[in-house]
Formats: sequence, C-alpha cells, structure tokens
Amino acid sequence: MASNTMTSSRSSGSSWTVKQNKQFETALAFYDKDTPDRWDNVAKAVSGKTVEDVKKHYELLVKDINDIEAGRYPHPNYRSTTGTGN
Repeated sequence: MASNTMTSSRSSGSSWTVKQNKQFETALAFYDKDTPDRWDNVAKAVSGKTVEDVKKHYELLVKDINDIEAGRYPHPNYRSTTGTGN
C-alpha cells in the first residue's frame, strides 16, 4: 500500500501528509504576513500541527525557494511535446 506521507529531507523528524501540506498552503494563502496571530491561525488550520511545526515548515519552504531561485538546484530537463498533436 502506498504511503500518504511526505517528509522533507531536512525535517526534524516531523512528517507531513499530503492533506496537511494542502491545509498549510491554503492557510498561508488565507492568512498573509500582515494577519495578526498568523501562525496561531495557520496551526489551527493544519490538523495535528503546532505553531512551532508550521513555523519550521514555512522556514524550510522559504529556504527551498531561495535555493531554487539562487540556482542551487539544476533545472529539470523536460521533454518537449511540441508537434505531437497533444
């Protein structure tokens, strides 16, 4: 049976399910950086996670984005589908 758990290679042992990641993303979109008590609200929106959990998850997300933008990850080599009629 396939696992429904995704774990960051940099995580501190805390795993996040696909559902929790979706809840996290939705909460971040709803509670922007100017929202009072942002992290309390985000944590309440993500089942089973604490304020510390969501802050750490956000920090890892920001680090990943910064690394990608700085070119620390190679660009994927996607095959072109041009001309295939799809």
